[in-house]
Amino acid sequence: MNIAEVIAKELSIQPWQVQAVIELLDEGATVPFIARYRKEKHGELDDTKLRDLAERLTQLRNLEQRREEISESLKNLEKWTEELQKELDGALTMARLEDIYRPYRPKRRTRAMIAKEKGLEPLADVLLLQLPNRKTPADLAADYVDAEKGVESADDAIHGAMDIIAERVSDDAAVRDRLKRMYGRECQIKTVAAQDQDSVYRMYYDYAEPLRSMPSHRVLAMDRGEKEGWLKVALQVDEAHAHADTRQGWVIQTGSPCSELVQAACDDAYDRLIAPSLDTELRNALTDRAQEAAIGVFAMNLRPLLMQPPVRGRVVMGLDPGIAHGCKIAVVDPTGRVLDTGVVYPLPHQRPDAARRTVMDMIRKWGVSVAAIGNGTASRETEQFFVSVMKAMDLGEGLKYMIVSEAGASVYSASRLAAEEFPQFDVNLRSAISIARRLQDPLAELVKIDPKAIGVGQYQHDLKEAELDHALDGVVEDCVNAVGVDVNTASVSLLSHVAGINATVAKNIVAYREENGPFKSRAGLKKVPRLGPKAFEQAAGFLRVPDAKDVLENTGVHPESYDAARALLKRFGLTATDAAGGRLKAAAEAVGYGTLARELDVGEPTLRDIVTELNKPGRDPRDELPPPILRADVLDMDDLKSGMELTGTVRNVTDFGAFVDIGVHRDGLVHVSQFTRYVKHPSEMVRVGDVVTVWVTEVDKQKNRISLTMRKPK
Repeated sequence: MNIAEVIAKELSIQPWQVQAVIELLDEGATVPFIARYRKEKHGELDDTKLRDLAERLTQLRNLEQRREEISESLKNLEKWTEELQKELDGALTMARLEDIYRPYRPKRRTRAMIAKEKGLEPLADVLLLQLPNRKTPADLAADYVDAEKGVESADDAIHGAMDIIAERVSDDAAVRDRLKRMYGRECQIKTVAAQDQDSVYRMYYDYAEPLRSMPSHRVLAMDRGEKEGWLKVALQVDEAHAHADTRQGWVIQTGSPCSELVQAACDDAYDRLIAPSLDTELRNALTDRAQEAAIGVFAMNLRPLLMQPPVRGRVVMGLDPGIAHGCKIAVVDPTGRVLDTGVVYPLPHQRPDAARRTVMDMIRKWGVSVAAIGNGTASRETEQFFVSVMKAMDLGEGLKYMIVSEAGASVYSASRLAAEEFPQFDVNLRSAISIARRLQDPLAELVKIDPKAIGVGQYQHDLKEAELDHALDGVVEDCVNAVGVDVNTASVSLLSHVAGINATVAKNIVAYREENGPFKSRAGLKKVPRLGPKAFEQAAGFLRVPDAKDVLENTGVHPESYDAARALLKRFGLTATDAAGGRLKAAAEAVGYGTLARELDVGEPTLRDIVTELNKPGRDPRDELPPPILRADVLDMDDLKSGMELTGTVRNVTDFGAFVDIGVHRDGLVHVSQFTRYVKHPSEMVRVGDVVTVWVTEVDKQKNRISLTMRKPK
């Protein structure tokens, strides 16, 4: 199997591109580095395509390894043939490989094995011939009656022979392949109630749907309902059709009485051996696909969440709502440094007047211009309280607030990382600090939290942890490297997601700058312990030194391209400062990138990137996105009316729709059927962080649900 050609066909790219990426990966290059600094080698594939390629490469190499293991096992068992090897070489999935290997794989003791030990395999061979005008099965079996071997009668012999035939049929890769295709076309998944009680799974108490069309969220819902004991789940097919497919190639219609026995053995093979096996295999495959899709949704939502535009240059007040332990407050300056903390009790039955005075004093003292309110317990009441503070202070546009997801904040605040970062603060106050910083720089703060705890997926607690971690870590890595990291201010958490830098090296970078002062250039990183040449090559372009004398140190231009960048500036008689604002870009376009690339002996994609970086040094791609909505007033569910137009922020995207924050404590759902046009998946139209216009269609106070539409009412 040519792995490069298989991947190229699956991803609709050229084999040479795949081969180039494989070579780079094998050399130890990271996906962000390959995507950003090796465009000429692979034809400008983006990081998403590169990650798909890397993942498929791992899968196919694992498949190749298993193929070799099976081939070696067959040789050891003296079962290997060229024909079998051709079948193995043609298998493109692990399931197909295992089906081919099934007849030869060592098994636990089976009925067929016992029958073989009794010497009944020759009888099975004779019965399978199904020759016409021969002895009856009983006559054939009479020769195998042997009390010493445990064969007491002709019937015993026949039943033993049928067990052998049934196992052979069950192990036939062609039979299993045929049945799998039939299941794929015709099988339905059926669920019924396992308990006579109401539950969240009531819609599945008597439910059936074709296997081929099951969306991932329903598969995972059924799996969870079955695991929790609320549902019984089974696959259903036409048994007559399944029996017919099983008999094909085994039952010969010659008029022999043996044919009936072979047919019965085939039916037994399906009922006793194949159906239960296929049920398990196909259910597992269905769950695997659903989990893969759910992981994809999680990763898809995580990327825009991490890439939300930062709220820069403001003093932020973070409020972590609570009831018994009060509302925790933290005020941080524009750099995230903690200025003040406190705890107030703002709920009506507590001490709202004292809380209001405390909060107003903190706002005045530190010049707070925006508040970040966590969306957990008592968030609604805290929001109303803060709006009353805003009205009392009457600062107009000088004070606003935003509801911030506090998912994972409690996990972070109790972590060793938070204890190291804020040893002087109580666990609860650390959570308020995290909420404030999430508004200032979502990426820098959220990388400190296990991505699974951020809560922008569906059924994340039911997913395979290792696969989910791998996918989400890739997203975090891509986002961190797309933005770039200030090497002199970044936390260990942020640095550890830079391409080529692990947690140990990240700690060494922080320790080195604390001992020796800020880095003056990227080259200074070479003095950091355990940051070798390969790590420097991978990481350097993603690290920024904003206060360096050379402007290039604060751009995405890699040190390996500094000479090309300087030659480009010299070509037009510009300094790096002069190049900003479009002058260099205009000059380069006038000459032509192709001509310049040849003249400077540099790749055209790299040249274009150099021009882009020098056009806007210190560029942050997040600044080009719509800013977050900062609110000045509060809405209640009682304020919502059918047809009301609202502006909101997409908080989560699932297979069935998008949840939108419209300024009410409960997010509203835009079902996929309520988008402005038909889409297969909501992600085709919206993503987390998008600001959208919606209209209210229904408010169900009893169920605490808000239904929205993106279709403007007529």
